[in-house]
Amino acid sequence: MTLKAGDSAPDVTAENQHGETVSPDFESPTVVYFYPRDDTPGCTVEAKQFDTELETYHDAGVTVYGVSTDDVESHEAFAEKFGLDFDLLADTDGAIADAFGVTVEDDFTERTTFVLADGEVQAVYGGVDPDGHARDVLSDMLDDDLVALN
Repeated sequence: MTLKAGDSAPDVTAENQHGETVSPDFESPTVVYFYPRDDTPGCTVEAKQFDTELETYHDAGVTVYGVSTDDVESHEAFAEKFGLDFDLLADTDGAIADAFGVTVEDDFTERTTFVLADGEVQAVYGGVDPDGHARDVLSDMLDDDLVALN
């Protein structure tokens, strides 16, 4: 079952596109978005828009992670191709998706976004439309006073 608002944030660790081991700190405001596959049309739109909004996310003290079942090499190529400046986590065995309760079918992760802070899930977005999603999540975080711009 997918985690819901109020649930404890899971402890997860994965390699990013640089092959570095990352263990996100969900005490701080964080967005974790799951997407199906690197370098596909919808996933590219979503990633590029999170990257476009990244400075504003950072100004609000928010860390952004993208997660799919693609491997480190695929994430590296995807990040380099589009100049993505946030961590893409390689969930090749589906362990992160499982920890969040996100469905993986035929190695494609269901498009789902989580907002986390204070060690808990604050919001969940399922059935995400990639176009405009990055701005919508940030706007909701600001509206809910979860974060404030510096």
